[in-house]
Amino acid sequence: MPARSGSNGVTLGLVQMRCVEDPAQNLNAAVRLVGEAADAGARLVCLPELFRSRYPCQSEDTAQFDLAEPVPGPTTEALGKLAAAREIGIVTSIFERRGPGVYHNTAVTLDASGKVAGLYRKMHIPDDPLYYEKFYFTPGDLGFGACDAVGVRVGTLVCWDQWFPEAARLTALAGAQVLLYPTAIGWQRDEGAEVDAAQHDAWETSQRAHAIANGVFVAAVNRVGQEDRIRFWGQSFVADPFGRVLKRASARDQEVLLVECDLAAIERVRRDWPFLRDRRIDAYADLAKRLRD
Repeated sequence: MPARSGSNGVTLGLVQMRCVEDPAQNLNAAVRLVGEAADAGARLVCLPELFRSRYPCQSEDTAQFDLAEPVPGPTTEALGKLAAAREIGIVTSIFERRGPGVYHNTAVTLDASGKVAGLYRKMHIPDDPLYYEKFYFTPGDLGFGACDAVGVRVGTLVCWDQWFPEAARLTALAGAQVLLYPTAIGWQRDEGAEVDAAQHDAWETSQRAHAIANGVFVAAVNRVGQEDRIRFWGQSFVADPFGRVLKRASARDQEVLLVECDLAAIERVRRDWPFLRDRRIDAYADLAKRLRD
């Protein structure tokens, strides 16, 4: 039997998707795949970053703002009904229209009643070739936190946040047991298999390090497939508090990954590796500076 939230475990469902042009088609696919995850025993299901469309930030195009929606809105309504019907938690990624001309890259956590339990607006906004997110998204203003869903303390972060240890630390300090990263990452250039492997390895290693340093579970949920000039590399995964990859999806296929997480492992690992106990909080003031003087 899959682990059930509220005891010592939770079964995560990671939905690794191929995304198409039509937002309605993507939402229908997400509902179907989340349902498959629930059928297989998942209690907390996460979707990829901005899954309702093909990744919209490969160019600077004001027409892409038409993809945005409010929170609550159509996506949270559809997935909220599903969460309530299946009594599961869902983490969904939304191109949020907060107001005229103000948009966010937002992760919403829905609880088992279908209500919004948590809202996170992406804090670190990239501006790289084919990832022109600064054109689209206002940086988040809600900070780093965690919320309760299906008996689990959930912390959400989004894609580019994956590279920043400060984000993982502050979310863990808010009590998160699981860090969930809706993601859209891949290769933009044809630099060969060796470089491709090194880039992917750096991405996964950085997140495994967050799991170790904070004694939490970390899950990254990527999209997959070719979209214009980006080859999304899939390989969604879950790492335990010891940094071990419990399961990893393929680099090519759409799939639902089910991973049982023993939440009691957090206490066991933190007793052996008491990194949070030994932090020198009196000596970290310079972290609030861009560079040390």
